[in-house]
Amino acid sequence: MDYILSPSLLSADFTKLDREIKICEENNVPYLHVDVMDGMFVPNISIGIPVVKSIRKITDLVLDVHLMIVKPERYIEAFAEAGSDIINIHYEATEDCVPVLKKIKSLGKKAAVTIKPKTSYKEVIHLADYADMFLVMSVEPGFGGQSFIESTLKNVEGLAEYKAAKGYEYDIEIDGGINIDNVTRPLDAGANVIVAGSAIFGKGNTAERIQSFNEIMSRYKG
Repeated sequence: MDYILSPSLLSADFTKLDREIKICEENNVPYLHVDVMDGMFVPNISIGIPVVKSIRKITDLVLDVHLMIVKPERYIEAFAEAGSDIINIHYEATEDCVPVLKKIKSLGKKAAVTIKPKTSYKEVIHLADYADMFLVMSVEPGFGGQSFIESTLKNVEGLAEYKAAKGYEYDIEIDGGINIDNVTRPLDAGANVIVAGSAIFGKGNTAERIQSFNEIMSRYKG
């Protein structure tokens, strides 16, 4: 199983975004996490299709695009065309995830399902045949810099146990409040894709912060 760091560009300096991305590339970061917010599913509004398209032009890193939008099925083709590699949809944002996930995969992209902290993993395990990844939110979606919600590790553990019991190969991603001091907790619980925003792009040396994450995550590669 691959252990993957996915830095969240929401916390990056957008006046120097090309440089921030270059630092990620130079420090062996495989994914970039791109948060898309519509101001309806979550209170905030963030980047959209044009920015994803611009990011795609300057990097070959995997774009892990997290759609925090109502009825994401309306924009699947647009985000695929913009250069998304993984398209995350929220279980809570659409009436039926199955056709949306099928649509994502039909476009040659990886399909992922995201759940909020109060949503149980049991509500989405029936989607395991259609999802390449499950994303567990460990904070309430829509804001950066929140504190990690410990109880969400139950969702990681549940997804990991179901994966092992049924022989699935989906990735388990976690997003929210992850930093150097607590990253081992979701890794121990079974997560293999780690999203970190302010812990990477906050004050200090971005390259050193990435290297610290990489060092810890390398211990889990076997």
